[in-house]
Amino acid sequence: MQENAIVVENLTKSFKKLKVLKGINLTVKRGTVVALLGPNGAGKTTMIRIMSTLLLPDSGKVLIDGFDVQKEPEKVHTVIGLTGQYAAVDEYLTGLENMEMMGRLYRLSVADSKRRGKELLKQFELDEAANRVVKTYSGGMRRRLDLAISLIATPPILFLDEPTTGLDPRSRLTMWEIIGQLVETGTTILLTTQYMDEADQLADKITVIDEGKIIAEGTADELKQKVGKERLELTIGRASSFEEAKKILQGEVVGDEKKRTLIVPMNDGVKEVKEILDRMAAARIEVEALSLHKPTLDDVFLTLTGHAASEQVEEETKKEGVGK
Repeated sequence: MQENAIVVENLTKSFKKLKVLKGINLTVKRGTVVALLGPNGAGKTTMIRIMSTLLLPDSGKVLIDGFDVQKEPEKVHTVIGLTGQYAAVDEYLTGLENMEMMGRLYRLSVADSKRRGKELLKQFELDEAANRVVKTYSGGMRRRLDLAISLIATPPILFLDEPTTGLDPRSRLTMWEIIGQLVETGTTILLTTQYMDEADQLADKITVIDEGKIIAEGTADELKQKVGKERLELTIGRASSFEEAKKILQGEVVGDEKKRTLIVPMNDGVKEVKEILDRMAAARIEVEALSLHKPTLDDVFLTLTGHAASEQVEEETKKEGVGK
């Protein structure tokens, strides 16, 4: 069995004169979660649609479980599941009927489709609503049903395109738990998301894509280390000299005299904090409050991309029906 469940080499895609993907190279190891982060229009959904055989690339190679998406699309279909940005369920069927229909499309027997459907509905906490028509479901219930449907044939590889967009916090946490359970059973997951906390929570590896190119890859901690250090924020008391406090800190200090806050880049964590507080105490500078901040994925995202999506990219991709 190959180490990588997904291999993408020099992938390109254009819509008319607009280049959406500009030579993407990506690998996803089996049994792991890789998150694609990027602004709207970066090319995330276009990549997912090519990998799931819904869209042809202009050039490059994509292997899913060893199968070429262009030469062997039918074999690719047997090893993948896909949950798109919007729940693709039939509103006029019940939850169980939706499951059975998809099972039959995957060529499961009637009995196996019903059995598997009931198992998944229970796993996704939808068993009590199994016989209700889907148009009576809430948004979170429809999203869970959509994910359950994508698992009817127990695919080893799952594509999740912004799976929790629009969900309330409780439904998001439920989806996170389900995704975690899938990974524990060996499922390989490639997901796109714009929620930094989601990528931080779920992903073994994060790939940041912008303007059709990969601009950074690594674990959440590795990416955070690339864009900045820990920082200490101090609030100086009104009775103390703000300028004197700033001089004591020296170095690359960012000050806001109106708020009386000083932000200091850190190199040595708690030890350095103690030294700064000792210096302040020796100079009789009152520190009203302090907080130590670590870089977040929000910092990573803003530092690496630094802009909103191109309106042209969004408009062209919408015309082609390929989303973001």
